[in-house]
Amino acid sequence: MACQRAPVEPAFQYSSDASSRTGLTGLADGVLLGNEAGAVVRLDREGRPVWTTRLGREVAVPPALAGDSVIVGTVVGELACLSLQDGKERWRLGGEPPLLTPPVVDDAGRTVFLVAPDGAVRALATDSGQARWKRPAPKAPAQALDSAPVKSLEPQVSVAPALRAAPVLLEGVLLVPLESGLWALDAESGEPRWSKPVMDVVGLDSERDTVFVATRPGRVLALSAKDGSTRWEQRFADGVTGPPARALGALWVGVGPASLVGLSTAEGREVARVALPSPLVGRVQVGLEDLLLVPTSGREGRLVALKAPGWTPAFTVRADTPLRTRPVVRGPLVFVLGLDGRVLAWRLRVPPPA
Repeated sequence: MACQRAPVEPAFQYSSDASSRTGLTGLADGVLLGNEAGAVVRLDREGRPVWTTRLGREVAVPPALAGDSVIVGTVVGELACLSLQDGKERWRLGGEPPLLTPPVVDDAGRTVFLVAPDGAVRALATDSGQARWKRPAPKAPAQALDSAPVKSLEPQVSVAPALRAAPVLLEGVLLVPLESGLWALDAESGEPRWSKPVMDVVGLDSERDTVFVATRPGRVLALSAKDGSTRWEQRFADGVTGPPARALGALWVGVGPASLVGLSTAEGREVARVALPSPLVGRVQVGLEDLLLVPTSGREGRLVALKAPGWTPAFTVRADTPLRTRPVVRGPLVFVLGLDGRVLAWRLRVPPPA
C-alpha cells in the first residue's frame, strides 16, 4: 500500500519578537506586518526578512500598500511612508491622531484615507502626506438600528486600545463605520452622501455596487453603495464574532458562540453552517481553489480547511497561538500571523485524483 502524503506541511516560522494584532498585508513575493514594539517587517516567501523598520511605538493596524510605498502608523499618532523595496522612510508626520483603524488606499495609489478615534476622517496624498481634505466627526443619526449592546466573544487578552473596522472604498464612495453609524463620504471631497444608523460594526466587505455590513449584535446587511438602501438583511440571535468575507460564492461570517455561516450574496439566505473549535474573529480565505481556510481564535490557534462544495473538513493545523486575522495565500503557501507575533507558513498539497 502506497503511503499518502499529508495535505499540508510546515514551510517556515518567523518570530517578530513582539505580539502583533496587525494581520498580514500580502505582497506578490511575501508579506508585511507590524508589531507592538513598533517594528514593520517585510518577509519573502521563504520567511526571510527583506527589511525591518522600527517606528518605536506599537503598530496596531496593517500597513497599507500605495504603489511602491507602504503607509503605516502608530498608536501614538505617527504616520510614515516607507519604500516597499528597502523600508527607508520617505516622509513622516507627527502629532497625528492614533492609528487604530486600518488605512485605505485608492486604486491609483494616490490617496490614503484615515479615520481618527473620534470619528474624524481625512484624505492624504501618499507621495507627500499633504492633506487633500479633512472632515470632522459626523453627528449621530437620529435612531440606531443596533442599540442593544452585545458582549464581545473575543477573549480579552490586552488592555490596548480597541481597533475599529476598516473602511471600504467602492465606486468613488468611502464607507466608514463609526460609533455614530455607517457613513458614506465622497472620496474626492469628503462630503457626506448618506448615513445609516448601524452601530457596533464588526466589518465590511463589498461586491460590485453592494456593501455587506456585519454588526456585533448579530445584524448582517447588504446595502447599496449609491444610496444606502437595504437589499437584504439577516439577523443572528447569538451575535456576530467576525467580519464578513466573500469567498467561493458565499458571504461568510463568524457567528456566536463558535460557528461559521455562509450566506447567499444575492438574497442573504443561509447556505452553510459549520461548527468551529473556537470563535472566528478574523476573515476566511480561499486556498487551492476549493478550500475555505478559517482561522480560529482559541489558544491553540487552529486553522481549519473546509472543502467546497460540501464544506466538510479537509484538514486542521495548529499554530499554538490565537489566529485573529485573515490568512494570506500565495500559490500553495498559506501565511498566518499569530497573536504572539509569529508568522507561520504551511504548504498545501493538491490531493491525488480519486
